[in-house]
Amino acid sequence: MVHAYHIILPMYGFWLPNDPRGSWSHFVASWELACFGETTRHLEQRTLAQLSDEELAHREAARKALRYPAVTLNGNQALSIANGFKAKAAASKYQILACSILPEHTHLVIARHRYKIEQIANLLKGAATRQLMDDEIHPLANHAGSDGKPPHVWAAHQWKSYLDSDEAIENAIAYVIENPLKEGKKRQDWHWLSPYRGLDNGWVTY
Repeated sequence: MVHAYHIILPMYGFWLPNDPRGSWSHFVASWELACFGETTRHLEQRTLAQLSDEELAHREAARKALRYPAVTLNGNQALSIANGFKAKAAASKYQILACSILPEHTHLVIARHRYKIEQIANLLKGAATRQLMDDEIHPLANHAGSDGKPPHVWAAHQWKSYLDSDEAIENAIAYVIENPLKEGKKRQDWHWLSPYRGLDNGWVTY
């Protein structure tokens, strides 16, 4: 039985459908990216550090061809997103067990809920976007359309992993907590996270 989920929410422009690292995309929907090749769909994906100089240059050229600048969050924007997550989690009673908000993507471990994880992800992204707009620090505010709304700050889809045991949940939490260190940043200690006490300690409520 699935008890929790590890999800990754990429920012706009972080992981392209024809990214040399590989992707889960079935097709390239963007005209701007189509000239950089077909999808690179395969299971074994690489990190940026594993790419050759030529592959890195190809990826960067594709990112510059996007309709809008690829999003890279600063510290204030990351805090704004965290506040959006906090408010939505409290309002909808989501149990977020771990969270790391990095410049180009976010990791979350979320307990099973009556909503599907895809719906939770979209609602969290929406709450975070509204908070960015309320705080007047939306990364793409300068590219707002005639309706005053800026482009989407998030990528359209998310990566998800299903967690079906104590070990899987604890490993995912540890991974998310340690993830900022890989980018030379500090661990993130969000006080609004729900503590995980283990499946054998009455934690399951569904």
